[in-house]
Amino acid sequence: LNALRHALARNELELHYQPQIALQQETVIGAEALLRWNNPELGMVSPAEFIPIAEDSGLILPIGEWVLRTAVTQMKRWIDAGLAPMVIAVNLSVVQFRHPNLPDLVTKILEEAGLPAEYLELELTEAVAMNDPLAAVGVMDRLHERGINMSIDDFGTGYSSLSYLKKFKISKLKIDQSFVRDIIDDTDDRAIVVAIINLARSLGMHTIAEGVETERQLAVLKDQGCDAVQGYFYSKPLPEDQFATYVRNRLI
Repeated sequence: LNALRHALARNELELHYQPQIALQQETVIGAEALLRWNNPELGMVSPAEFIPIAEDSGLILPIGEWVLRTAVTQMKRWIDAGLAPMVIAVNLSVVQFRHPNLPDLVTKILEEAGLPAEYLELELTEAVAMNDPLAAVGVMDRLHERGINMSIDDFGTGYSSLSYLKKFKISKLKIDQSFVRDIIDDTDDRAIVVAIINLARSLGMHTIAEGVETERQLAVLKDQGCDAVQGYFYSKPLPEDQFATYVRNRLI
């Protein structure tokens, strides 16, 4: 915990960016910002190890604010450097999402960086959204009023009430990689993926599949009308300079 407390001050935190690819056009339409902790003694520490500690200790608020500010500023820099404008997706923890100051904080960070709200997407896991759905609707409405898009991450792993799903101001459902992994061999997983794609379409939302690693997975998703994908088939999460190079190389 002490090491994590110092991580921010000592600049040990960094963001890697995983490209998000539109399936029909094969173009990069976004990047998911993923937090990494590079500790001098421990080396690269997995987010699965340190995020729960950060949430329990309250450190997630300053860390989450740092992630948001860094990702938004980075996207503005890329656009200024000539990259085509795209969406930067940032994960929200339950503690951040419940914080009354969230909409003001997000707006302030966007204004400071000079990035239009349309280029930011906040990701919320299905479990967090459904924990207190009435409160979630209120927060989403306030963010939506400010032009900020939201997506539901890990969709299909929780137990969403469909009556709430239509009240949520959501622009995108992210299909969890656990379903994508066995989409070729497991008919149940394939049926779930198809159902999520159809559900999203009927509610006017887009879909993005996570964890795409093979040509065959890609073909099934494309065939079923999934809008976008991210995963090792295209690229692992990349440091900022490598991400910019990746995007430029795809245009050649």
